Amino acid sequence: MTQNCNALYAQAGGVTAVINSTAAGLIAAWRQQAPAGARLFGARDGIVGLLEERLVDLSALHEPELDMLGYSPSAALGTCRHVLQPEEHARLVAVLQRHRIGTVFYNGGGGAARACGDILAIAQAAGYPLNVVHVPKTIDNDIPDTDACPGFGSAAKYLATSLREASLDLAAMAGSSSKVFILETMGRYSGWLTAACGLAARHPGEGPHILLLPERPFDEERFLRRVRETVDRYGHCAVAASEGLTGANGELLHATGQRDAAGDRQLGGVAPWLAARVTARLGYKCHWSVADYLQRSARHLVSATDVAQARATGQAAVMIALAGERHFSPVIRRLADDPYRWDIVAAPLAVVTAPERRVPADFLTADGYQLSAAGRRYLAPLIVGEDYPPFRDGLPDYRIPAFTDISLSP
Repeated sequence: MTQNCNALYAQAGGVTAVINSTAAGLIAAWRQQAPAGARLFGARDGIVGLLEERLVDLSALHEPELDMLGYSPSAALGTCRHVLQPEEHARLVAVLQRHRIGTVFYNGGGGAARACGDILAIAQAAGYPLNVVHVPKTIDNDIPDTDACPGFGSAAKYLATSLREASLDLAAMAGSSSKVFILETMGRYSGWLTAACGLAARHPGEGPHILLLPERPFDEERFLRRVRETVDRYGHCAVAASEGLTGANGELLHATGQRDAAGDRQLGGVAPWLAARVTARLGYKCHWSVADYLQRSARHLVSATDVAQARATGQAAVMIALAGERHFSPVIRRLADDPYRWDIVAAPLAVVTAPERRVPADFLTADGYQLSAAGRRYLAPLIVGEDYPPFRDGLPDYRIPAFTDISLSP
């Protein structure tokens, strides 16, 4: 058997509703196509689990377990946000060598893509032959060179659905109660999720009436004027705002004051901040909500398109790697809008570690407050179709497979 014929799969960063579909596709493809005797390990809690040698045997999973995995939310193996430190380099290479790992599949967003570059550099510096594959996922939809990121379509579907329902609630109560509702979405640097909320409005007067993205600096006077005009015209105003909303000077409007494990400022709280400004300046009763974990964990309302792309991305990662491609990311390429057609190609690792992809200016109307025809044309296919999990006693019947720790393997 070829030396270093084994592979390792790990999950990183914030979860998505379909990251386990990617895992299921990747594991199934490995079982079907890998050389005889080659094993696929999984690392618990991402790169941290690899460093600590907390590995499981993914090769041992059978079809019923893969089916369960594909329907599960969260990240079955656990994730992490971790930047490799110099003192960890030797340990990383030692674990790879001990388990004869020749390929690392790291499933995550921009942070995971950068970690892949770090892993590759560490292996090359040590003279260790390693193929590093970034398997994309993020609800932020900001990885360069892919039409869409697995996980985004489902989060977009959940947010647009929630805002359509909340807007109807708001309209029903506006005569004697709240007149403004603000939904805060994730999105540190890019406003893809907020833009997707615009899909909820199909006709004039339907919410959301205002979209606030990081790509457009926030102007309080202009915003309040638009809120007043909307309430005067329709009786109520629904707003979607990105957590990473910035002012004219590029500074975040609101942050928690804390930082995450990767050193980024933790965001959240822009919705109550905006609501306070609306009430103080306009006198309207205002409700707000922060979607937070709900938008990325809602497996009960995933996009069937997103599930298909997530699974196909995992499969392609294996197939392309086994065909000899090195240091790449399997990305989605759009072939047509209507009907939506796509395929998967390999993008060099260096491309997907580039700065975040942001929402194009022409995806919004000239005033920046609503989704344009071009934006709707891009976003609409990504939320199409349903892929419901099995239900039991009125609730989704989620079951994470019981992975076998390799220390217990024969």
